[in-house]
Amino acid sequence: MVGGGAAALTGLVFVGLSLNVTALTGDAMHRNRAIGTLTGFGAAFVTCALMLMGSQSYRTMGVDWLTVAVVAGIVHVRGIRFAAQSGVSRVGHSRGRFVFGTGCYLAEIVGAALMVADREAGIFVAATAMTILIAYMITGAWLLIVGVGDRLPSTQ
Repeated sequence: MVGGGAAALTGLVFVGLSLNVTALTGDAMHRNRAIGTLTGFGAAFVTCALMLMGSQSYRTMGVDWLTVAVVAGIVHVRGIRFAAQSGVSRVGHSRGRFVFGTGCYLAEIVGAALMVADREAGIFVAATAMTILIAYMITGAWLLIVGVGDRLPSTQ
C-alpha cells in the first residue's frame, strides 16, 4: 500500500513540477526540495518493492532498506544545506523542518540497522519513520506548489 501510494505521489509531483519548470529551476530551494521530494517518494517505493521479495531474512531486508535510506537521507541533507547556503528562496525553509526531515531519515536508518542486527523491532521503527517521512514529503510538495506559485507572474 505504501509503495503504491509513494509511486502515485511521485508521478503527481513530477507532473506538477513539469508544468512550472522555469520557476522551479530558477530557485535553488525549490530545485533541491523537488529533488529531495522525488527522491524520498522514489526511495519509499523502491524500499517497499524490495521488502516484497520472498525468502528474505530481516538481515537481508535491513541491508536493502539501510542502503536506500542512507542514499535518500544524503540527498535530503545535501540538497537543503546547498539551497540554504544559496540564499535565493526561504519559502518553507526552517531549521525545525530540516531537523524533522533529517530525524525521520535517521530513524529509518536506525530501524534498518536494527533489522541488519536481526532485531524484529527494527521493521516497526523503520516503517513508522517511513510513514511519517511520507507525510513530511507531502508537505514539502505543497511548499513547492506554493513557492513556485509565488514566483509565477500574476494573471490579474
